[in-house]
Amino acid sequence: MSSIFSKIIKGEIPCYKVAEDEAFFAFLDIHPLARGHTLVVSKKEIDYYFDLEDELFTAMNLFARKVARAIEKSVDCKRIGVVVMGLEVAHAHIHLVPLNDEGDLNFANPKVELSKEEYEEIARTISSNL
Repeated sequence: MSSIFSKIIKGEIPCYKVAEDEAFFAFLDIHPLARGHTLVVSKKEIDYYFDLEDELFTAMNLFARKVARAIEKSVDCKRIGVVVMGLEVAHAHIHLVPLNDEGDLNFANPKVELSKEEYEEIARTISSNL
C-alpha cells in the first residue's frame, strides 16, 4: 500500500511543493512548527531512513541541504533544524524546520496556522530561492 507521501508525489493528494528532482520531493508540512517547515522525501518508498541505500542516503541529504539553504533565504530564522523521526509516516523523510530558539524543534509545541495563500507564498518563495 502506498504511503501518504507516495500519493502526494503522484499528485493524488495536493501539497505545497517546494522542490523536486528525479529522486526526491520537498513540500511544506501542513502542520508546521514554523513558517517554512518543509518535508523532504525519497520518491522511492522506503520505510526507515537508515534503510536507504548509501547512494540514496547521501543524495537525499544533499538535496535536503539545497532546500534548507533556500528556506534560510526565504523565512526569518537563525538556522534550519533537521529532524528524522519516521514514526508518523512509514516513508523515509526529513523535517527541515526554521529555528530561532532551541525550543522551536519541540513537536509538542502548538502548530503554526497558515492560510492557503500564506502556504502558497512560502512555497513559491522557497522555490524561487533554489
